[in-house]
Amino acid sequence: MQYFKLPAGIRDILPAESEKLDAAEETLRKKFRAAGFSSVRTAGLEYYDTFANIKSSVEQNKMFKMTDKDGNLIVLRPDMTLACARIAATKLREGAAKLCYFSNIYDFSAGGNSDREVAQAGVEIFGEGGALSDAKAVAFAIDCLKSVGLKDFIVDIGHVGFYKGLLEGSGLSGAAAEEIRGYINAKDAVNTEIALKRHGASERAQAAILALPSLFGGAAVLDEAEKLTDNALALSSIEHLRRVYAHLKDLKAEKYVSFDLGTVKSLSYYSGMVFTGLAEGVGAPVLSGGRYDELCAQFGKDLSAVGFAIGLMRVLRALEAKEAEQC
Repeated sequence: MQYFKLPAGIRDILPAESEKLDAAEETLRKKFRAAGFSSVRTAGLEYYDTFANIKSSVEQNKMFKMTDKDGNLIVLRPDMTLACARIAATKLREGAAKLCYFSNIYDFSAGGNSDREVAQAGVEIFGEGGALSDAKAVAFAIDCLKSVGLKDFIVDIGHVGFYKGLLEGSGLSGAAAEEIRGYINAKDAVNTEIALKRHGASERAQAAILALPSLFGGAAVLDEAEKLTDNALALSSIEHLRRVYAHLKDLKAEKYVSFDLGTVKSLSYYSGMVFTGLAEGVGAPVLSGGRYDELCAQFGKDLSAVGFAIGLMRVLRALEAKEAEQC
């Protein structure tokens, strides 16, 4: 029977689970439609050069690669934000657009119990900038998670500008900063410190960067972060998060929000606020998003942008974990 096995990280969705997935998708379709989003279905195959020639968070080892009959290198869709940014920049006449999608992405590098085929629902908002736009995106993400039945979740908010600000004047190269970012995200303080010293970071930068993993919690975290630096970019990032939080309070969404300046997403992809949704019973984020104002320009049109993606199967796992707990 081994010939009927599926590749690692790939699985079938059987009727009972498929019905739950359909229900979650239908709920979100109604939410997206009511909020003014237009649906897109992006190509499942793209040229590898599309991703090789721009700065993105999709590393080469994450992509399923193959060649077409003409010998061109092509990839299975590795990321929906990139695909939507390409469409907004090259195929839509409007300077502003609100796009939504239900699609699978493919991650070649996933291992262990991680999925290589990931079902997502997401939205991308083009042509809107500022703290209010960021707050509305976070509030809508919270509303979407609530609509599919999640109750015990939190959305952690950070800002890539804070980390970038700490790097300015630190003496670290771009490659070193990316290496250290990986250690910070893994909450690996030992290797973070070793790498900082190995790459010759300044003492003040070392102290500030090593403090990042402890900068999580309520709004008071922003005051603590402010004490670590006098860098203009880092301080303006903190001030932006304060404005976002004020808007979230106006939108009655603050009780689902916390801050985590130690989660540093890709510096080549995100340009500002970033956020991650965490739910009980799931060991990975159920939602991920942020601002990426510099991405569309790489496809030929300068558009501000913010969006998020919901991992649909992770949402179902969180709901199942809650049901099992109540039994």
